[in-house]
Amino acid sequence: MFDKLKRLKDQSNIVFKSKFLANLNPAERYEFLQLCHRRSYKEGEYVFYKNDPGTGMYFIEDGTIELTVGEPESSSNDEDKPNSLELHSPDSFGALSIGYNLRRKTSARCMTDCELLGFFKPDFEVLRDRHPKIAVKFLQTLTNKALKQLEVTTKKLSEVADEQTALNLQIQSYYEDTSEESV
Repeated sequence: MFDKLKRLKDQSNIVFKSKFLANLNPAERYEFLQLCHRRSYKEGEYVFYKNDPGTGMYFIEDGTIELTVGEPESSSNDEDKPNSLELHSPDSFGALSIGYNLRRKTSARCMTDCELLGFFKPDFEVLRDRHPKIAVKFLQTLTNKALKQLEVTTKKLSEVADEQTALNLQIQSYYEDTSEESV
């Protein structure tokens, strides 16, 4: 009984507090979350590794996830440790893999036992067919996230190089043929 109540509380935490779902009203969030799949992971287990194909995104229902940039096993001292970020409920991660054919840029490891809700590419197709309005809002959120990342990255690049170099790279990447991208 208490496990069911805790699970309901954790899921409602995602429904009402998730930044990723902020542009959906509560009924739309509920419909979205009905397509998610509950996954349990043990402490130390990886959800995915850097360079894996991106197949879906995850919402943290319970537990702590560490996203690591770099190769976590290869670091031997503190100076070589990769950058990492800790995430907790109601955070989400891996969202860009739904809308874009990208490989993972980070590894995701469970710092504690975790309950995650996974939303995968086939789930998006079901959402698109059943609730096109929700799917459009979802894609708008993905696009906004991607554009924000581009804006921040361009700004940081202009700080270490110069603004002209950063903007030239951004413009060149727009016009490059992306049909040969790695899957």
